[in-house]
Amino acid sequence: MTSLGQAIAALEPVDDGWRGSIPENWLQGRTAYGGFSAALALHVAQRSDSDLPPLRSAQIAFIGPLSGAITLRASRLRRGRNAAFIQVDVESAAGLGLRATFVFMRAIESVIDHRTGATPEFPAPDSETATYRGHRGVAFSQNFDLVDRRDDGVGAAEWLRWARLADRDGLDPMVELIAVADCLPPSALKLLGGPAPLSSMTWLLNILGPQPTTRDGWWLLRATTDYVHAGSSSQTMAIWNADGLPIAEQMQSVAIFA
Repeated sequence: MTSLGQAIAALEPVDDGWRGSIPENWLQGRTAYGGFSAALALHVAQRSDSDLPPLRSAQIAFIGPLSGAITLRASRLRRGRNAAFIQVDVESAAGLGLRATFVFMRAIESVIDHRTGATPEFPAPDSETATYRGHRGVAFSQNFDLVDRRDDGVGAAEWLRWARLADRDGLDPMVELIAVADCLPPSALKLLGGPAPLSSMTWLLNILGPQPTTRDGWWLLRATTDYVHAGSSSQTMAIWNADGLPIAEQMQSVAIFA
């Protein structure tokens, strides 16, 4: 198996960007797992400009399938005194597969400090917790240690999961977080009671602090579907670290063909 770190190390600079490949163990059906391709894009964005402030937001469009050889191209959209906007396109033989806009912004002094929301009651795993490595039929899931909450305290269209990369040595914390952040199945699948053909369309992620940290690599993920109609679903998502601190808020649009 190829780890995320090995895939990043294998990227080669070329005149118009970077070249790499999608390892088979990072596929989700006929395309790359979204967190993997977004993590590669973030790595390239971080290296496209000097002295970037921390990542604060990512807007990602999953435009087409990505597999085999890929090319990543980063471009600066704007850089001001406080923030920088970097766009990264990822292409494979099938054409443009992913377009990401990353917003890097320094901390700004403010009189406002407003925080709401409660951490789900789901203790962080320890050495005694039984974990699993995803489903054998879903290649990318074998790269994660997972623990799901399955009792009646979880909503009918809600998914609650602890997740960590099995091999995360040497990864940038933001790249690690992006790779983990997308590893929940769409929570609308719980309404169907099983798998179904689907395609993630867009993904918005907002980082709530300057540098994500956790213990033993564990992140708590929650996805809740608010709307499903005519094959289109919208879900809100959130991430906490092992100490219960909020790390990121997300929203995703998913097409469900069932």
